[in-house]
Amino acid sequence: MAVRFVAILAALFFSSVQAQEALRIGFLTVRTGPLAAGGKQMEDGINLFLKERNNMLSGRKVEVIFADTAGQPAQARTKAQELVEREKVHVLVGPLATFEALALDSYVLDAKVPLLPPMSAAQNDLAQQKKSDYVIHTYGTAAQAMYPLGDYAATKLGVKRLAMIADDFTYGHEGAAGFQKAFEDAGGKVIQKLWPPLNATDYGSFIGQLKTNVDGVYAGFAGSNPLRFLRAYREYGLKPIVTGNPTLVDEGILKNMGDEAIGVYSASWYTVDRADPDNQRFVEAIKREYKVTPGFYTAATYTSGLWLEEAMKLVKGRFEDKAAWVKALHDVKLDHGPMGPLRLDEYGKPILNVYIRKVERKNGELVNTTVATYQNVSQFWKYDAKQFIAGPQYSRDYPSVRFAEP
Repeated sequence: MAVRFVAILAALFFSSVQAQEALRIGFLTVRTGPLAAGGKQMEDGINLFLKERNNMLSGRKVEVIFADTAGQPAQARTKAQELVEREKVHVLVGPLATFEALALDSYVLDAKVPLLPPMSAAQNDLAQQKKSDYVIHTYGTAAQAMYPLGDYAATKLGVKRLAMIADDFTYGHEGAAGFQKAFEDAGGKVIQKLWPPLNATDYGSFIGQLKTNVDGVYAGFAGSNPLRFLRAYREYGLKPIVTGNPTLVDEGILKNMGDEAIGVYSASWYTVDRADPDNQRFVEAIKREYKVTPGFYTAATYTSGLWLEEAMKLVKGRFEDKAAWVKALHDVKLDHGPMGPLRLDEYGKPILNVYIRKVERKNGELVNTTVATYQNVSQFWKYDAKQFIAGPQYSRDYPSVRFAEP
């Protein structure tokens, strides 16, 4: 009887200790290297979210452990392992870059710890191939926002012939591929692709190679590279319409730009001028807390926080039930937050709005003004999902340049 009583007390004790355990979030950020500016904005988003909730979700304390990946795939994997095996985190959020996320796929599957990539989503990762239930994307794929932009360039901007230039890494490849696919399906022709290295120090030699007999240029750059590219582009006196990926003129880099950014069109899953009370509150809070205008990096990780919050509600705070926790992360449907409505498809990728923006100067400041909204965009755009997955994966060389000219 005494032994049984002791066992009951022990069970109660451990149950009590477990109930007080914090939800530990391993946050893969970038604090060094060419992508570090985006990493700071990522941290702002999650920090604001948790501050607003006093670091509590569903009655459980929340702790965030940050790790710097330096924007390097190998380091991203090493830091993820440290967070899981040493810090015993219950969920990973991040990393920033697509090629970093790809480096984590097999480890996340083996470790069985959920990974929420807030903005790094490749077309050919394990989530899309339905090989892992542990990767839950809360942001679109690299190509996803570029489908509407390619369509818009061809059908609304009147661009018929286009040259492409983008960072030579996975995010650059797949964003360009999505734009090219939709652009050419809408009647446009891509006649050239150029791939400067991610750490390029000078874009002059590449800009000098750009074809001039085009109506438009697609530019796919990240980190601090957009600033240097656009300045060089204007210095060379080039006139074709510039369209680009979410990071080309994101608010985090736009604040450092001048007239070189005016007139640039981009597409993103987030737009700062979205006339919605949730977004307006978010924008004002970021401005008040960090004295900056939020861009998609910040909105993405804030949305990751919202996603975790809803999952915690579904499991009533009991994240220790791993099966229920992972299922809840897949079952979340957001109808609030700065980005707009968001839900997952059967492959764990989001269906969400894509906003086309144009850079303008208003009241002396550069701003992204929304000119069109494409609602409920999936990773497959207008294509059949099974045929899309069975087909060639987007890459540096696919789609090919079918209309190349000497």
